[in-house]
Amino acid sequence: MSDASASAGQSRTAVVIPAAGRGVRLGPGAPKALRALNGTPMLIHAVRAMAASRSVSLVVVVAPPDGAAEVKTLLADHALPERTDFLVVPGGESRQDSVKLGLDALPAGVEVVLVHDAARPLVPVDTVDAVIEAVRDGAPAVVPALPLADTVKEVEPGAPGEPEPVLATPDRARLRAVQTPQGFDRDTLVRAHETVTENVTDDASMVEQLGLQVVVVPGHEEAFKVTRPLDLVLAEAVLARRRANDGF
Repeated sequence: MSDASASAGQSRTAVVIPAAGRGVRLGPGAPKALRALNGTPMLIHAVRAMAASRSVSLVVVVAPPDGAAEVKTLLADHALPERTDFLVVPGGESRQDSVKLGLDALPAGVEVVLVHDAARPLVPVDTVDAVIEAVRDGAPAVVPALPLADTVKEVEPGAPGEPEPVLATPDRARLRAVQTPQGFDRDTLVRAHETVTENVTDDASMVEQLGLQVVVVPGHEEAFKVTRPLDLVLAEAVLARRRANDGF
């Protein structure tokens, strides 16, 4: 693993990967980011997906507070691009805390920051590059997103398993399912984390609460989030297809 201090001064685009969560929906055991996918932890797949972009010069992994040493060993044990620097910092109680700790670890010279879910291990490099390009073109915040395949209903939430009354059917043409990496002007994201503390669903929503414009670029169907056991099956299938097509 390369020394993050070696070329940190030249870093212009960095990625923060909050990977401190437990991933309860995948069941008991290791944190979700450390679950194996085709024999390799999901976190390593996610790190490689970000480092595949030649614009990314630093990847900061925010580890479970008591697991930073384990994650450092994990990164050291897997082949990662030598042109990219890697840094591991301990995370906080919440995802928002962990992203802030990752931001605090960024060196001077970083102007564009991506925040990426460790549970999205298969993001194509074209999506990463599209987000970076949109930020460099002047957008303070950028999210990759896909149109919805399903009709969406707004409901009055009820008890689990009980029928819920429908309140409205939003116009699907105006809705998008948001993915990561989300991209930001560094100063904007730092300001958002310093001033927005409530009603946070993702980092882009924090920038929205500053009153700034967030723009959408096309996402990719393979950038799905591995949350449930069935997602692992789908991810394995995607990797198997990639191996067959690309020979790796």
